[in-house]
Amino acid sequence: MLSRRQLLFALPFATLPLASRLVRANEAANAPPPGITWRGDFSQGGMVLGRAAPDLLPGLQLRLGERPISLGPQGEFVFGFGRDEATSQVFVMRRQDGSESSLPLTISKRQYDIQRIDGLPPAQVTPPAALLERIKRENARIAEARKINSASLDYLGGWLWPADGPVSGVYGSQRILNGEPRQPHFGLDIAAPTGAPVRASTAGIVTFADSDVYYTGGTVIIDHGHGINGAYSHLARVDVKVGQRVRQGEQIGTVGATGRATGPHLDWRVNWFDVRLDPQRLLPPR
Repeated sequence: MLSRRQLLFALPFATLPLASRLVRANEAANAPPPGITWRGDFSQGGMVLGRAAPDLLPGLQLRLGERPISLGPQGEFVFGFGRDEATSQVFVMRRQDGSESSLPLTISKRQYDIQRIDGLPPAQVTPPAALLERIKRENARIAEARKINSASLDYLGGWLWPADGPVSGVYGSQRILNGEPRQPHFGLDIAAPTGAPVRASTAGIVTFADSDVYYTGGTVIIDHGHGINGAYSHLARVDVKVGQRVRQGEQIGTVGATGRATGPHLDWRVNWFDVRLDPQRLLPPR
């Protein structure tokens, strides 16, 4: 019997379980170049999964603008677009002989909600100066975890809801804290009681695990391969360690209100390296 990974390699690209609900937006306006197949969400916050034909692979290099795109052993690749991504992008193929071809991409612009949260303690809106060095160190550690470019193809395994509960915050919403505009929200918030299980949305390797990060409290980051990583924040308890492999659906911690949080919930985020994607658009309906 074929293993799950062998099965992924054996199936044709069109039938791969690439995601349970990978939104397929604006694909008609973005037909791939010869030798490339892809499917996905060509909109701000979207993820696109693709594959290069075997005859293209020797020496092939791909880029989105100036960003390199990693290739798997059978030509698998992934890239994505940020919240405020320019609506015009360029997909670049460089072949072994040094020749290049460029394909313009059209990225759909999205509208985002405005969230107002009042009554927060002033220290949570503007951290005390004494904590700035700590925050800088923590941000640097998180940034390093998001730079990891492993050869894993776990991101092809589809995505599960990481917690049970109503959606209480959405990707891209502009947050106004105590009347002051702050950076947009880049995750999916799921409200749940303290202690409720938090599960790995898809398989991967834990690259960051800390129970006390200033902004995000209990935080776990999981590498899913080719720069795709998932972050789980405000955890009451962290159940995994750096270097640990977790299965899809495995419990990695519990819901909490640690860090800068107004109540118990999971803040789940998905990145392509430092590009912040919309995790909700990867999930199956429920």
